[in-house]
Amino acid sequence: MKDTRPKLIRLFKDGYCTPQIARIARAIDEPPATTHHNIKKLEKEVAIKTYKALFDYGKIDEGFCAFLLIALSPDSYSSPEAVANQLTRCREVESVDVVTGEWELIAKVRTKNQEEYYKFLREVMSGKKSVQKTLSMVSLRPLKSESISM
Repeated sequence: MKDTRPKLIRLFKDGYCTPQIARIARAIDEPPATTHHNIKKLEKEVAIKTYKALFDYGKIDEGFCAFLLIALSPDSYSSPEAVANQLTRCREVESVDVVTGEWELIAKVRTKNQEEYYKFLREVMSGKKSVQKTLSMVSLRPLKSESISM
């Protein structure tokens, strides 16, 4: 049988997951119709932005995780969102936040291994003129992700 796992993983990461209404209704002891109505209301209010899968990243070849602190050059300091938006286009970048303090941005980067992360730094980060310096912090073990204890 054809292996479609890479395609499925990509779709799940992009939010192609739907809630299991009957299962949720049982968990909160409410009728499925009431549960569905309230979920749709939360979606309409954009309180729920998307549904996505929470992966065991080691099993999908993204087991190496690093947090990348980014200091911007003075000419880019006034628009950290522009640099952040560029980074969000990279498949390795899981999240980017504008932060306060010595650094302007923090990115969560996932790759297969340390070598792939080094390749990301060389090919993506070194080419950004708006980046003055970076600091990598490697995650040794996730304990909680997306509000779920690991």
